[in-house]
Amino acid sequence: MEDIFLIVAQNLKQIRNERNLSINELAEMCGLSKSMLSQIEKGGGNPTLGTLWKIANALSLPFDALVKRKNADCELINLFNISPILEDGGKTKNYSVFPDDGIRNFAVYFLVLEPKSAWSSEPHVRGTTEFITVVEGLLELTIGTAKMVIKKEESIRFSADVPHAYKNIAEGVTKLHMILSRQD
Repeated sequence: MEDIFLIVAQNLKQIRNERNLSINELAEMCGLSKSMLSQIEKGGGNPTLGTLWKIANALSLPFDALVKRKNADCELINLFNISPILEDGGKTKNYSVFPDDGIRNFAVYFLVLEPKSAWSSEPHVRGTTEFITVVEGLLELTIGTAKMVIKKEESIRFSADVPHAYKNIAEGVTKLHMILSRQD
């Protein structure tokens, strides 16, 4: 199984070193503790999506700069082999299927939200568009101040550089495909 937290650890340490930032400096930029960042760089700490977004935004990077794997010409992915990033006490699972590799300017995710789970996202980098297709369940999506319900087999596209939130309002699990596309 590919451990997403080891990938995050390697990428974060490389980015921090390339920018000649100390753990203290990065902690101040992100508003996170030095010990939390240190644990993340060691592959521990089980950071939430919100924590990783704070780091990415503080570094002015797309989220995927933290979760990208090494490039391959052909890649077959099985969700059971990806460690999801957890939110809402583990009730929201975000599988980074194809992270943005910096070449293609898009990323593919698969999200599983347990009943009544919710997740709020920080605004993405300006020029980011989010595409969502619900494949099971019922999703309440809040974009800025607008709220809407996306049903199974419905899709939505929106500018994701504003705060937005996802909530499972189905009795069972809600599953969705998400593509993030960014313009340089």
